[in-house]
Amino acid sequence: MTAEEVFVFTRLAGDKVGATKMDRPEDIEPNPVTGKVYLALTNNSNRGRDGNPAADEANPRNANKHGHVLELTERRNRADSTTFAWSLFLVAGDPEDPATYFAGFPKDSVSPISCPDNVAFDDHGNLWISTDGSALGSHDGLFGVATRGHRRGELKQFLTVPNGAETCGPVIQDRRVLVAVQHPGEVDGATVDNPGSAWPDGPGTYVRPAVVAVWRADGRDIGV
Repeated sequence: MTAEEVFVFTRLAGDKVGATKMDRPEDIEPNPVTGKVYLALTNNSNRGRDGNPAADEANPRNANKHGHVLELTERRNRADSTTFAWSLFLVAGDPEDPATYFAGFPKDSVSPISCPDNVAFDDHGNLWISTDGSALGSHDGLFGVATRGHRRGELKQFLTVPNGAETCGPVIQDRRVLVAVQHPGEVDGATVDNPGSAWPDGPGTYVRPAVVAVWRADGRDIGV
């Protein structure tokens, strides 16, 4: 392949050199505090089915409908390194499912999460995860999880978006969180006359996407 073809057909180029086939990678971001890199893999219900690659170490579940998050540690923690180590940070789903994993944190103290999509960080190094297409029967949302210390893996839901919406592009500031509420009401059977959501202006109005800002009533920093 030419360099131009690699730029345009990156996934196919990866297949040619034997790269690991991942479960729908959606976002990858470095932690500003630790330097570790986090990769959100939303889902892959076809893994292990109909001739598709079976589960492997980096993608531990066949029919992976809930997705997972990988933690990458580059050699010497340098961004220009050409090698890295990795580990499973989160294996999403219902915490009561034995196949789930929350960085070793007790699973009776975490929120259920499904289909991690976008990731961001606050200044304390906490990872924030927005979801797309939750397979738990709940609306999508935004979740925060500690990445270090004794609370590493403690994942908590911060907000929920309306029916049919996807949580996108979180921005985490000291005292404010912004999220893009994408395509609210996008559910099977929804029409203009029978919308899947009345957000944001209530019944009798057109459903619209929007950007939402959230802050603490007491004015304190978020994520501490």
